[in-house]
Amino acid sequence: MKKISVITVAIIASFCFGFVFKGIITKPSNVVTPYKKVSGIGGVFFKCKEPKKVREWYQTNLGLNTNQYGSVFEWYQAADSTKKGFTQWSPFNEKTTYFEPSTKDFMINYRVENLELLLIDLKKNGVTILDTVETYDYGKFVHILDIENNKIELWEANDKVYEKMGLDMGLQTTK
Repeated sequence: MKKISVITVAIIASFCFGFVFKGIITKPSNVVTPYKKVSGIGGVFFKCKEPKKVREWYQTNLGLNTNQYGSVFEWYQAADSTKKGFTQWSPFNEKTTYFEPSTKDFMINYRVENLELLLIDLKKNGVTILDTVETYDYGKFVHILDIENNKIELWEANDKVYEKMGLDMGLQTTK
Protein backbone atom coordinates (compact mmCIF):
# COMPACT_ATOMS: atom_id res chain seq x y z
CA MET A 1 0.00 0.00 0.00
CA LYS A 2 2.86 2.36 0.92
CA LYS A 3 4.54 1.57 -2.41
CA ILE A 4 1.36 2.50 -4.39
CA SER A 5 1.06 5.81 -2.49
CA VAL A 6 4.69 6.71 -3.22
CA ILE A 7 4.25 5.89 -6.92
CA THR A 8 1.02 7.93 -7.09
CA VAL A 9 2.68 10.94 -5.44
CA ALA A 10 5.66 10.62 -7.81
CA ILE A 11 3.41 10.56 -10.88
CA ILE A 12 1.41 13.59 -9.70
CA ALA A 13 4.61 15.49 -8.83
CA SER A 14 6.19 14.77 -12.23
CA PHE A 15 2.99 15.86 -13.94
CA CYS A 16 2.99 19.17 -12.01
CA PHE A 17 6.72 19.75 -12.59
CA GLY A 18 6.13 19.22 -16.32
CA PHE A 19 3.70 22.14 -16.42
CA VAL A 20 6.06 24.33 -14.36
CA PHE A 21 9.03 23.44 -16.59
CA LYS A 22 7.02 24.11 -19.76
CA GLY A 23 5.99 27.51 -18.37
CA ILE A 24 9.61 28.40 -17.66
CA ILE A 25 11.02 27.41 -21.06
CA THR A 26 8.11 28.64 -23.20
CA LYS A 27 8.24 32.31 -24.12
CA PRO A 28 4.92 34.16 -23.91
CA SER A 29 3.48 34.89 -27.33
CA ASN A 30 3.38 38.52 -28.43
CA VAL A 31 1.39 37.60 -31.51
CA VAL A 32 -1.93 39.41 -31.58
CA THR A 33 -4.82 37.31 -32.81
CA PRO A 34 -6.13 39.00 -35.96
CA TYR A 35 -9.68 40.27 -35.82
CA LYS A 36 -12.25 39.22 -38.37
CA LYS A 37 -12.45 41.78 -41.10
CA VAL A 38 -15.44 40.76 -43.23
CA SER A 39 -17.80 38.30 -41.57
CA GLY A 40 -20.40 37.98 -44.33
CA ILE A 41 -22.56 39.65 -46.94
CA GLY A 42 -24.68 42.42 -45.45
CA GLY A 43 -26.50 43.32 -48.62
CA VAL A 44 -26.73 43.11 -52.37
CA PHE A 45 -27.91 46.25 -54.16
CA PHE A 46 -28.47 46.63 -57.89
CA LYS A 47 -29.95 49.07 -60.36
CA CYS A 48 -33.04 48.29 -62.42
CA LYS A 49 -35.61 50.17 -64.51
CA GLU A 50 -38.62 49.51 -62.27
CA PRO A 51 -37.72 48.52 -58.69
CA LYS A 52 -41.36 48.01 -57.65
CA LYS A 53 -42.00 45.54 -60.51
CA VAL A 54 -38.70 43.78 -59.80
CA ARG A 55 -39.62 43.37 -56.12
CA GLU A 56 -43.06 42.02 -57.13
CA TRP A 57 -41.48 39.60 -59.61
CA TYR A 58 -39.10 38.23 -56.97
CA GLN A 59 -41.96 37.91 -54.50
CA THR A 60 -44.23 36.09 -56.96
CA ASN A 61 -41.65 33.89 -58.63
CA LEU A 62 -38.99 33.28 -55.98
CA GLY A 63 -40.99 33.73 -52.78
CA LEU A 64 -39.07 36.66 -51.29
CA ASN A 65 -40.93 38.60 -48.60
CA THR A 66 -40.49 42.03 -50.15
CA ASN A 67 -41.24 45.52 -48.91
CA GLN A 68 -40.51 49.05 -50.16
CA TYR A 69 -36.76 48.48 -49.50
CA GLY A 70 -36.40 45.03 -51.04
CA SER A 71 -36.10 41.97 -48.84
CA VAL A 72 -34.24 41.07 -45.66
CA PHE A 73 -32.85 37.56 -45.42
CA GLU A 74 -32.75 36.20 -41.88
CA TRP A 75 -30.19 33.57 -40.92
CA TYR A 76 -28.31 32.28 -37.88
CA GLN A 77 -24.65 32.97 -37.33
CA ALA A 78 -22.23 30.06 -37.71
CA ALA A 79 -20.04 31.08 -34.76
CA ASP A 80 -23.06 31.30 -32.43
CA SER A 81 -26.20 29.61 -33.73
CA THR A 82 -28.32 31.42 -31.13
CA LYS A 83 -27.63 34.79 -32.80
CA LYS A 84 -29.50 35.96 -35.88
CA GLY A 85 -27.94 37.82 -38.76
CA PHE A 86 -29.49 39.69 -41.66
CA THR A 87 -28.69 40.38 -45.30
CA GLN A 88 -30.49 43.13 -47.22
CA TRP A 89 -31.47 42.65 -50.88
CA SER A 90 -32.49 45.88 -52.64
CA PRO A 91 -33.26 46.85 -56.22
CA PHE A 92 -32.58 50.57 -56.78
CA ASN A 93 -33.87 52.82 -59.53
CA GLU A 94 -31.48 52.83 -62.49
CA LYS A 95 -30.94 56.60 -62.08
CA THR A 96 -29.80 56.37 -58.44
CA THR A 97 -26.61 58.21 -57.55
CA TYR A 98 -26.14 56.12 -54.39
CA PHE A 99 -23.54 53.88 -56.08
CA GLU A 100 -21.38 56.82 -57.25
CA PRO A 101 -18.54 57.36 -57.87
CA SER A 102 -18.72 53.77 -59.14
CA THR A 103 -20.26 53.44 -62.59
CA LYS A 104 -21.36 49.85 -61.93
CA ASP A 105 -24.98 48.78 -61.66
CA PHE A 106 -24.45 47.02 -58.33
CA MET A 107 -23.01 47.53 -54.87
CA ILE A 108 -22.24 44.93 -52.22
CA ASN A 109 -22.53 45.56 -48.50
CA TYR A 110 -20.14 43.53 -46.37
CA ARG A 111 -20.72 42.81 -42.69
CA VAL A 112 -17.63 43.61 -40.61
CA GLU A 113 -16.69 42.94 -37.00
CA ASN A 114 -14.84 46.12 -36.01
CA LEU A 115 -15.28 48.98 -38.46
CA GLU A 116 -12.98 51.46 -36.73
CA LEU A 117 -10.07 48.99 -36.57
CA LEU A 118 -10.68 47.93 -40.17
CA LEU A 119 -10.58 51.57 -41.33
CA ILE A 120 -7.13 51.98 -39.76
CA ASP A 121 -5.88 48.99 -41.79
CA LEU A 122 -7.58 50.22 -44.97
CA LYS A 123 -5.98 53.68 -44.64
CA LYS A 124 -2.55 52.07 -44.12
CA ASN A 125 -3.11 50.11 -47.34
CA GLY A 126 -4.07 53.22 -49.33
CA VAL A 127 -7.70 52.18 -49.85
CA THR A 128 -9.99 55.02 -50.94
CA ILE A 129 -12.46 55.78 -48.16
CA LEU A 130 -15.33 57.80 -49.59
CA ASP A 131 -17.00 59.18 -46.47
CA THR A 132 -16.97 59.21 -42.70
CA VAL A 133 -18.54 56.55 -40.52
CA GLU A 134 -22.28 57.04 -40.10
CA THR A 135 -23.67 55.58 -36.90
CA TYR A 136 -27.27 54.46 -36.40
CA ASP A 137 -28.88 52.33 -33.71
CA TYR A 138 -28.74 49.34 -36.07
CA GLY A 139 -25.06 49.72 -36.97
CA LYS A 140 -22.19 51.72 -38.39
CA PHE A 141 -21.59 52.29 -42.11
CA VAL A 142 -18.86 53.61 -44.36
CA HIS A 143 -18.17 53.41 -48.11
CA ILE A 144 -14.92 52.51 -49.84
CA LEU A 145 -13.71 51.75 -53.37
CA ASP A 146 -12.06 48.51 -54.37
CA ILE A 147 -9.17 48.29 -56.81
CA GLU A 148 -11.56 48.55 -59.82
CA ASN A 149 -13.55 51.48 -58.37
CA ASN A 150 -16.52 49.37 -57.28
CA LYS A 151 -18.23 51.12 -54.41
CA ILE A 152 -18.47 48.90 -51.33
CA GLU A 153 -20.54 49.52 -48.23
CA LEU A 154 -19.13 48.24 -44.93
CA TRP A 155 -21.60 47.58 -42.11
CA GLU A 156 -20.84 46.82 -38.48
CA ALA A 157 -24.29 45.48 -37.68
CA ASN A 158 -26.29 45.64 -34.49
CA ASP A 159 -28.57 42.73 -35.38
CA LYS A 160 -30.78 42.95 -32.28
CA VAL A 161 -31.74 46.56 -33.02
CA TYR A 162 -32.03 45.83 -36.77
CA GLU A 163 -34.45 42.99 -36.07
CA LYS A 164 -36.51 45.10 -33.63
CA MET A 165 -36.69 47.93 -36.16
CA GLY A 166 -38.08 45.57 -38.81
CA LEU A 167 -40.60 44.08 -36.39
CA ASP A 168 -41.71 47.55 -35.26
CA MET A 169 -42.28 48.46 -38.93
CA GLY A 170 -44.28 45.25 -39.44
CA LEU A 171 -41.83 43.91 -42.03
CA GLN A 172 -41.31 40.20 -42.62
CA THR A 173 -37.96 38.61 -43.34
CA THR A 174 -37.22 35.98 -45.96
CA LYS A 175 -36.13 32.76 -44.25
